[in-house]
Amino acid sequence: MNVVNYSDDELAILLKNGDSNAFTEIYNRYWDKLYFIAYKLLKDTDAAEEIVQDVFLILWKNNNTLNIQSLAGYLAAMARYSVYHYLSKQKKSKAKEEQLGLLNKGSVVEFNIDHKILLQIVTELSNKLPEKCRLVFQHNKLYDQPLADVARNLKMSQKTAEGHLTKALRIIRTNLGSAISEALLITIALMLFRK
Repeated sequence: MNVVNYSDDELAILLKNGDSNAFTEIYNRYWDKLYFIAYKLLKDTDAAEEIVQDVFLILWKNNNTLNIQSLAGYLAAMARYSVYHYLSKQKKSKAKEEQLGLLNKGSVVEFNIDHKILLQIVTELSNKLPEKCRLVFQHNKLYDQPLADVARNLKMSQKTAEGHLTKALRIIRTNLGSAISEALLITIALMLFRK
């Protein structure tokens, strides 16, 4: 089956049904984009490649349970949260080394977050936002687009885009607060709501 000309939505449906050709096309279509996201955050070629491979491994292993609204957004968010998970593991490893002989008075408590669950929570909450808030939030926070570019692409002023983003963040923070524990909320806030 030639899936090269299929839309992302069609590929996502085929992937959910276990179609390996659809998976290969998604891999070919998005590997470079996900690598760029991971490398931009880590500045480490090997780590970025490992992150992208992990994202595709998770995608294939969980293909039949995925609920993908936007393939590009879903994969970009998976890459970002895989990076955060990787950084968290790196910090824990460093903390263990410090426990073996180095004193670190300024240790920060690390939370081990399952990035797949976190991704699902944020994706579901963002899909419930009013349309313009949702578009600004997803393009800025999930697709890593600068707010000025988002505003230009959505044909609105940067001030308007900032207003939509502020509203979206407020709604998501409120809903997160009622949906998950305070410790998880603090961790998500540190990772997601950077300005």
